[in-house]
Order: sequence, then C-alpha cells, then structure tokens
Amino acid sequence: MKIAVITGASSGMGKEFVVQLAREKSFDEIWVIARRLDRLEALQSEVSTKIRPISLDLTKEESIAEYSAMLEREKPVVDVMVNASGFGRFGTFSDMELETMYRMIDLNSKAYVGMTYATLPYLTQGSEVYQLDSLSSFQPVPYICVYGATKAFVLSFSRALNVELKSRGIHMMAVCPGWVKTEFFDHAVTDDTITYYNKFFTPEQVITRAIRDMKKRKDVSICGFSVRAQVLLTKLLPHRLIMKIWCKQQKK
Repeated sequence: MKIAVITGASSGMGKEFVVQLAREKSFDEIWVIARRLDRLEALQSEVSTKIRPISLDLTKEESIAEYSAMLEREKPVVDVMVNASGFGRFGTFSDMELETMYRMIDLNSKAYVGMTYATLPYLTQGSEVYQLDSLSSFQPVPYICVYGATKAFVLSFSRALNVELKSRGIHMMAVCPGWVKTEFFDHAVTDDTITYYNKFFTPEQVITRAIRDMKKRKDVSICGFSVRAQVLLTKLLPHRLIMKIWCKQQKK
C-alpha cells in the first residue's frame, strides 16, 4: 500500500498539502493527522483519494508511539510525508505562559523529530519529505522568539538530514514561507505586539511552489521574490541590524 502522511491536515497549509498532493500524485490512501477529527473526515469530500483520518495530539509522545504502531501493523510504503503541524504565539517572552511555550516547542520541533523518525523505515527510494518551516528560521525574531527558535531548529534539522538520506534516494525539503493567510493568526495574535505585516501569501501559492521545488530537488523552498530577497539580506547583514529593522517596523 502506497500512502502519503500529512500532519496538521485539519486546516491551513496541511489541508492545502492534502488537496494538491492528491491532485499531483497517486496514492492508495492519504493518512491525515490532527486533533480535530471532524475536520479530517470532511477532507474526503474535497479529494478523490481515500482519506484515513487519524486524531492524534502530537505534543504527546504516546501519540507518536500510536502512529508508529499503526505503521508497524500495516507496513505501508510512505511515498510522501508532510510535517505541517504547529502553532505560534506573538508577544513578549516574559508575558507568555511557560506551558504555552513548552507546547510550541513540542509541536513545532519535537513532534517533527518523532514523526520523521517513526516514518523513516517506511520511506523508500524516491520518497519525499516536506517539513513546514518559516521565514523566521533564518533570523532571530524578537517578540516571536520561541516560535522563531523552533523554526530555526526545523531548518537545520531538515537540511542536515536531507544529506544523510541521499544514499537512500529520499529527499527532504524545508518549506519556508513568509506571512500566510491561515488560522495560524487566530492563535498567534493575542494583543498588539506585532502589527506590521509586509505581504501575505495564500496556502495555495506556498504549496504550489513547494511541490515545484521538490521536483527540482531543492532543500529549501521559499515562495515569493520579496521573501527570497529578505532571506538574502539575513545572510548579508548582521543579525543585530536585522533585528533592529524588525523592531522598528513593529514600533519597538
């Protein structure tokens, strides 16, 4: 059985991955993973490929163990894996709840490691792995400091592991968008700490670009000229200056 596995599939970028990959490739099933089972079940009406909804909370190690046990029972070939779970929270570090930051680290970074590790034995030559990352991964981001740090981890992890997997013919790519119009902001924005957003993209734009970049075997996918220019600047300019510009944009 050839499958795709997509986490964070109940909305936003994960959901868009389901729609576009179902159109782009042929699978026996797409395993869609998130907490909201009703949202996962509703995906079947949007694609012709068989959907298997799996309700798991990936901040919990036992959920990843449950997923690993499913793989062991069914022994599928995982042709495509997408780690798209995650959330952010904007604000001053000292004003945020420690438990929220711990959950952010667990879902944005730890779950990526656990889900990737569990899936690796079922990837074969030609398999593709997308790790949903962020523009925040390229620079320190005050007032989004924990979220940015989790995404910096994902970028380093993805690019390094991609090199390790080359001998097996498996390709891994970090998808690093700028601002994207999704439910992410319903959870991330709780006050007026962050007020400046230079440009928004749609999930469709980001995932279309990601699938194209995967075909080119890039290890990082960046949607939009303005975002690519910003990434270039983070490589050329001191991060101290980059952070100063960011803070000025946010009137800090």
